[in-house]
Amino acid sequence: MPELTPLVELLGHAPMRLVGQVTTASNAVFLVEVDELPTRYAVYKPVRGERPLWDFPHGTLAGREYAAWLVSEAAGWGLVPATVLREGEFGLGAVQLWVGDPFAAADQPDLTDVVDVVPGRTAPDGWLSVLEARSDRGEPVLVVHEDQPDVRAMAVFDAVANNADRKGSHARRDPQGRLWGFDHGLTMHAEPKLRTALWGWAGQPLPEVEVTHLGELDAALAGGPVAGQLADVLPAADLTALRERTRGLLERPIHPEPSRAWPSIPWPVL
Repeated sequence: MPELTPLVELLGHAPMRLVGQVTTASNAVFLVEVDELPTRYAVYKPVRGERPLWDFPHGTLAGREYAAWLVSEAAGWGLVPATVLREGEFGLGAVQLWVGDPFAAADQPDLTDVVDVVPGRTAPDGWLSVLEARSDRGEPVLVVHEDQPDVRAMAVFDAVANNADRKGSHARRDPQGRLWGFDHGLTMHAEPKLRTALWGWAGQPLPEVEVTHLGELDAALAGGPVAGQLADVLPAADLTALRERTRGLLERPIHPEPSRAWPSIPWPVL
């Protein structure tokens, strides 16, 4: 069960003030300052600022952000920054710990990419190729991602969460090298929607450590506090599908492969 650490308690209850708006986001997203929070800043995504989508029920994205944190913590992955649902200046919304410096210069980012586009037809050492493409000059390029255990764990998390939007900017390392996943509003849908840049292990057996994480998640979903918290924010069909995806990966511990029924890589990919 996700622990109600002092940090999570502060995120959920300490006074919160608007600092500014993230204007590049597709929905209303605000930078906020939270009293006594060690890192000071968080991101606030109010339900009323969500744009209607044709394939996700309106007003459910904030709950899915919270559900993604619950799932990551219940499995022991620790890949999603602390996230709560709470009231803010624009009503109920998801509030998530901001990772890194929100005021870092664009040409001096403090977060490191784990997905990249590189020239040529061969992935660099330590990276896996996902997609061959051509640049706007017609030159060959590759979409690649790091070949690291924590990136692989995120690929498993995305398969369970049915993440429809794992682009490169939604998976980055903090200055200490820890990997974090962001923007999980398009997750947990009952219908298959997996769309990710992390396909480098498609069709390969899951590492034993990931099977262990899935077992922990399966146990949490069977009943108890986490199952109840998820039931509060997810439609019943979505929660049932989450249980089925988890159990399915335990019964057949293989990394999923891209579907031919829908675009399997988000665009833009970075």
